[in-house]
Amino acid sequence: MKISVKVDYACRVMVELARLHGSGELGQIEHLARTEAVPANFLAQILLKLRDAGLITSRRGNHGGYTLAKSPDEISLHDILVAVEGHCLHLSGNYDGRSGRRLKKVWDEIGCALAAKTKSYTLDQLVTKQPAEMYYI
Repeated sequence: MKISVKVDYACRVMVELARLHGSGELGQIEHLARTEAVPANFLAQILLKLRDAGLITSRRGNHGGYTLAKSPDEISLHDILVAVEGHCLHLSGNYDGRSGRRLKKVWDEIGCALAAKTKSYTLDQLVTKQPAEMYYI
């Protein structure tokens, strides 16, 4: 199983928007791209998906930008994953063969567990108020 680059970027940018939440400051594409090391042209596509899903709002103009549409404690990694990919774990739809239906049942169970786990992490849990985390060896 692999988390797509698009989902990774979306999660990182949403955490940055959560850091800005409540400050009155909007996240501009240039700032978000630079801060989270996301290509700006790719970021624009991701932000559109997040906006269409109702997770962020945007304001146009020189002082425009993006902000969370909800409080950081109301947005989960699952919300972001579904907004960007459309599903948490997508099966091919081919359940033929002797073991097809049994495997589908197992994959569905794993998908439910994955959904539950991603729903348990919200943006407020991922925000640090420090500019960069420090690691000591």
